Amino acid sequence: MSLKYLHTMIRVKNLDKTMAFFELLGLKETRRHENEKGRFSLIFMAAPRDEDCPVELTYNWDGDDALPSDSRHFGHLAYETNDIYALCHTLMDAGVVINRPPHDGRMAFVRSPDNISVELLQAGEPQAPAEPWISMGNTGHW
Repeated sequence: MSLKYLHTMIRVKNLDKTMAFFELLGLKETRRHENEKGRFSLIFMAAPRDEDCPVELTYNWDGDDALPSDSRHFGHLAYETNDIYALCHTLMDAGVVINRPPHDGRMAFVRSPDNISVELLQAGEPQAPAEPWISMGNTGHW
């Protein structure tokens, strides 16, 4: 028996805001399925070189009261970046809270609009610790 990774699915409340968040991370929409009868959309987004490892955004057109208020049971999504400081600046400039800043030049955590924890990791060796990240405190859950 063999297995092949297909995707990670997360339910979203506001499709536009969630897609915009993942676009800030560099993900692009790779495919979409609209189900009129079921009244839902499935949007697959992936990093350009990782199109075989997408995030599936599931959006219920009539809302989803079943969404948990805190998605900590999910764990997190993880993405590698070639410049963690630049990515964190881009996210901050767009109003995203950096819950766990990259104090060490290697790892940061943010949350999507649907409270999904996203880990950001510096590719290769960590960057040299630098301000404002060294002095920035942790915020909320990550």
